[in-house]
Amino acid sequence: MTIPRRALLVIDVQNEYVTGDLPIEFPDVQTSLANIARAMDAARDAGIPIVVVQNFAPATSPLFARGSATAELHTVVSSRAHDHYVEKSLPSAFTGTDLADWLAARQVDTLTVTGYMTHNCDASTINHAVHAGLAVEFLDDATGSVPYENSAGFASAEEIHRVFSVVMQSRFAAVASTEAWLASVKSGEPLARGNIYASNQAARARQTVA
Repeated sequence: MTIPRRALLVIDVQNEYVTGDLPIEFPDVQTSLANIARAMDAARDAGIPIVVVQNFAPATSPLFARGSATAELHTVVSSRAHDHYVEKSLPSAFTGTDLADWLAARQVDTLTVTGYMTHNCDASTINHAVHAGLAVEFLDDATGSVPYENSAGFASAEEIHRVFSVVMQSRFAAVASTEAWLASVKSGEPLARGNIYASNQAARARQTVA
């Protein structure tokens, strides 16, 4: 067994998602904030480097406007120590930043993703990490989504979070609860990962039984 060389990535845990105009709806934002805190504290105790990511838009933007109170990091994150800080303006935490080089310099092979949003910056960062050769873990109760409605239809926050989590577990990340991740950190054993074939076979078997 190879013990993962982890880094904990805390993506965009900003006031915009809590008290601002883009409130996380599923899982409950207070639940995810508490689990983000648990993950950061456990990472610190275990010697796992912590990277805090913060998104900014121009000062005229309706969301994440530079200089606004809602663009600031939530106190759950700002009150805790971190090892590296990344500022970004696009969904992936890798695009236009030094994140890849920083992780490589520390021989990190497994990226643990927390923060917001599941379907946007988390998913973009996870896909980017996988394409760069990293293993990824996604803590599904330390993340969250918002609902959308547009010309393509409507999807609730719960639907978006659930579907993205299932898809990620099928190929892109080991999806687990914070509790399961804490146990994995303690034991040194990697989290279980899925694959496309097994995921599809299980779904087809369910349909056959029904």
